[in-house]
Amino acid sequence: MLELILSAIFTLVLLALGYFAGGYHERQHIASLEAREAALRHMVVTQLRSYPGWVPGDAPPRLIVAEAVIGSDFLKTFLASLRYLIGGEVRSFRSLLDRARREATLRVLEEAHAAGYNAICNLRLDSADIGGNAATSGQKGTVMAAILASATAYQAARPTY
Repeated sequence: MLELILSAIFTLVLLALGYFAGGYHERQHIASLEAREAALRHMVVTQLRSYPGWVPGDAPPRLIVAEAVIGSDFLKTFLASLRYLIGGEVRSFRSLLDRARREATLRVLEEAHAAGYNAICNLRLDSADIGGNAATSGQKGTVMAAILASATAYQAARPTY
């Protein structure tokens, strides 16, 4: 009986830690993403295969690849395992995937900007989960979202007014 009570207390402590510490780190990461996105607002991002204003003779286009892996906290993994029992959308992982997507896109933009480019075209995002069956199979473990971003960087012609 004592083991059951200690196990329940341990689980509650981990859930509380996941709620407070995980929420704090998530808010910090989102604030960091917003600041970095604001610093790169001048970059042109398009799904076109090539930049229409690019002139041969400018800096040659370059492939940029970046990845981001964001891990979930204990609370999100616990809630996902409950949702697996009931069925439906796992909302606790939505912010995890959004943060990973934004982080990977920002890393592409930052690498292109550091190399002297001001536009990226043909941005592609591929996703994968790492340890995804930990949340659904009842195993202990952390679920992680991995996003691979790739784009072609161009030196876009600056408009003349």
